Amino acid sequence: MHISYTNQAENAIKYAAKKAREMQHPYIGTEHLLLGLRQEYSGVAGQILARNGVEEEKIYQLMDELIVPQTEAQVKSRPAESPRYKDILENSAKEARRLHTEEVGTEHLLLSMIRDVDCVATRILITLNINLQKIFQDILAAAGLDPKEYQEELQEEGRNSRSMMDQFCMDMTARAEEGKLDPVVGREEEMHRLMQVLSRRTKNNPCLVGEPGVGKTAIIEGLAQRIASGVVPEKMKDKRIYTLDLPGLIAGSKYRGEFEERMKGLISEVESNGNVILFLDEIHTMIGAGGAEGAIDASSILKPSLARGELQLIGATTIAEYRKYIEKDAALERRFQPVSVEEPTKEQCLAILGGLKEKYESHHKVVIE
Repeated sequence: MHISYTNQAENAIKYAAKKAREMQHPYIGTEHLLLGLRQEYSGVAGQILARNGVEEEKIYQLMDELIVPQTEAQVKSRPAESPRYKDILENSAKEARRLHTEEVGTEHLLLSMIRDVDCVATRILITLNINLQKIFQDILAAAGLDPKEYQEELQEEGRNSRSMMDQFCMDMTARAEEGKLDPVVGREEEMHRLMQVLSRRTKNNPCLVGEPGVGKTAIIEGLAQRIASGVVPEKMKDKRIYTLDLPGLIAGSKYRGEFEERMKGLISEVESNGNVILFLDEIHTMIGAGGAEGAIDASSILKPSLARGELQLIGATTIAEYRKYIEKDAALERRFQPVSVEEPTKEQCLAILGGLKEKYESHHKVVIE
């Protein structure tokens, strides 16, 4: 990775290597870089460190206490860079980008340093009772950046570094493995039908169709529990069910085309994984979802992958919504196999309650007889 440094930053780095050699230290560490930054008076970092009471003599004193020098024969002409020192240099380039500059200056090296609280240089500053928060604020002030704006940059980076599946999906199979799902009593017929459809070569996307509250999501939880315990057909043993948070995907999209990009990124991740089955509750909401004027909706983005069989999707919706949205879209209707979910009978309700009795008694502090 090539990093472009300002003259002052280059001088500080060269000084660090020189000092490590002169002090007969076996490596170039963050403490040597701290010395380099402090002595480079024309750099932003040197001025900030001086204003905050960081003195070279005190750095030397602590270094002498911390590091045992090697014999002259053991010291190489250029000591090796310590892993932490390399990390500081690498992260300084990221700090430069966050502060909207192309070259890495001494301020970016210092910012990268104080954000690593375990490096020797930062421990020296803490030992000297230097206010790291004040240094941080001084660096941002010198860059003309508000601390809030900097934090927003970090948060955005954090979001971007996470996969789309991590951001907008929940691994229901993992929750089943951890015992975080309520047991599902009954619904054997519906689960058998689900597994049957999912094991097909074509039209292998089931859609649970039933009135609100009949237990469509509970059936998916039951299927996740079966996968977790291995009580599924051989073809489904390595599958994972992920619940897609479509409203979250839409809400996080601020700019034109951003929703489509996120949706395509998510589909690409699911396809490359190969073992993921997506579950989308209220599946009719994907028709028109994210569809600002001139944009394409979620269903249009999903259709090609569903048609190629590269994506498996379980939907859930009401009878009325299925007829209104899915049946009227011929391309979608061809991809989905409806699985009817009826309201449980009185006997089934009692069996379900019996299976959940202990959990409800514990939660509500009551006795069910």
